[in-house]
Amino acid sequence: MLRKLFLGLGSIAAILLLSGVISILEYRRMSNYVSELIASDIKSINLSQKLAGMTQEYNLQMLAVVLQNDVSLMPELDMNVFDAQMDSLRSAVTSQNTVPMLDMLESSLNEYIRTSLKFDEIFLADTANVREWFFGSLQPSYNKLRRYIAVLNEAIYNELKTNSSDFDAGFYRSIIPGVVSVGAGLLLVLLLGYFITTYYVRPIMKISDGVDNYRSLGRRYSNTFDGDDQLANINEGITELIEENLELKKRIKSLKDEHEKMNEE
Repeated sequence: MLRKLFLGLGSIAAILLLSGVISILEYRRMSNYVSELIASDIKSINLSQKLAGMTQEYNLQMLAVVLQNDVSLMPELDMNVFDAQMDSLRSAVTSQNTVPMLDMLESSLNEYIRTSLKFDEIFLADTANVREWFFGSLQPSYNKLRRYIAVLNEAIYNELKTNSSDFDAGFYRSIIPGVVSVGAGLLLVLLLGYFITTYYVRPIMKISDGVDNYRSLGRRYSNTFDGDDQLANINEGITELIEENLELKKRIKSLKDEHEKMNEE
């Protein structure tokens, strides 16, 4: 009896424990993976915004030189800074869909830098108009660069939105094993309740009713159970005791009858 009870309860505990562990591991895996993607997207956006700020500041300084016609205001151009920023952005972006956009952005940045380096040549030329060169050549190149930065940012934002949606979907997927385990646990509890009621509670009630009928009404005890567990052993013992008790009562009654017959004679 104890073995069957422990087996049923152990099955429920094992299923709940296993499903709980699976839920936790699945959630941690999804959480770590998607969190890394989201962090990478946020880093990419920050780097892209920083590159946009660097190019905007450089372009405004170039505009100041052109408007004031003062070459002493010419900003220093450190290509290593722009290259390092571009390399950081390329290493931060994880989606393969954005690689072509990064290539176009890098090409546009190099084109803008090459155009800006022609300033000295344009400024020193007697026949050249610096303002026409700036608004006709450098500014369009800068606007093209800004467009590519905007396109890249939009792609990264879409990737961030997708990763956030995947995180929500992953969360719901990770709790499904827990929900299934709870449902399976409840089903097993119902089955265990039915098992205990059918094989233990009802037989004990039948034994109790049989004993009460014998004690109050003198009816013979005739309950039978299949199996070889403790309940069957108890039922067999009660049957033997009641049968022996009946035989004892018959013998006592027979002895009383003989004694009364002898007294009458």
